[in-house]
Amino acid sequence: MPSNMDTETFNDFLDSRPGWIILTTITPDGFPHSVPLGYFRDGDTVYCGCRDNTAKIRNIEANPKVSLMIESGSTMADIKGAMIQGTATVIRDPEVVLTLMRKAAVRRGTPEADWPTSSRPGSAFIEISVVNRISWDYGV
Repeated sequence: MPSNMDTETFNDFLDSRPGWIILTTITPDGFPHSVPLGYFRDGDTVYCGCRDNTAKIRNIEANPKVSLMIESGSTMADIKGAMIQGTATVIRDPEVVLTLMRKAAVRRGTPEADWPTSSRPGSAFIEISVVNRISWDYGV
């Protein structure tokens, strides 16, 4: 039966899953648009790096309500997951983007010598402020 994680367990689960999270935005015609993105969490905020001027960016600018989903497991006995419903903001300022690129590098364990020294042209970050947390664990 599904089980809800407390906030600390929820955050630990997010932090333990380096790699991809699924961002879902809503298209102008009302359909969900879901894409995998790299991410990291900082407090109650999740950041996803991406290219600017893409469908997800345009969707967020039209409707900032988004969801993020991550899961683990390969059978019903060990599947667990977490979903965030939140409000997204697009960050384009090159200095802020560089700061976030460096924070992402730290979270991935990248050696300091390999941290970015400038933001890539056309780079952006999506900042998601958590509104709701939903989780499940079928192994419980």
